[in-house]
Amino acid sequence: MDILKSLKDTSEDGADIGKKYIEASYKYSKLKVFQILTHSISSLTKLFLIGSLLCVGIIFVSIAGAIALGDYLNNTPLGYLLVGVALLLFGFVVYLFRQLIDRKIITKISRQFYKSKP
Repeated sequence: MDILKSLKDTSEDGADIGKKYIEASYKYSKLKVFQILTHSISSLTKLFLIGSLLCVGIIFVSIAGAIALGDYLNNTPLGYLLVGVALLLFGFVVYLFRQLIDRKIITKISRQFYKSKP
């Protein structure tokens, strides 16, 4: 009878330990999801703010450059045209290097995402 009683106690202890482990794993998973979610939202917010400010800055610099180039060439539409062509060329160069940019972004994010923290 002592063997059956010890088996019963051992199985109950095992079940309690299993429940505690599952609860701890659940809490850790919730915390990890919260960390990833807040980091993602923070990164997207910063990206949006910085990106929109850079876009506005590029627009103003392009307009000012086009006007200055047009005054220099005594032909304002030609200044706008040259600035537009320069921006198109820049966009084409970025398009050509898009796979390299993707690889760098994926590498950086994967390092950060899979970084093991104790």
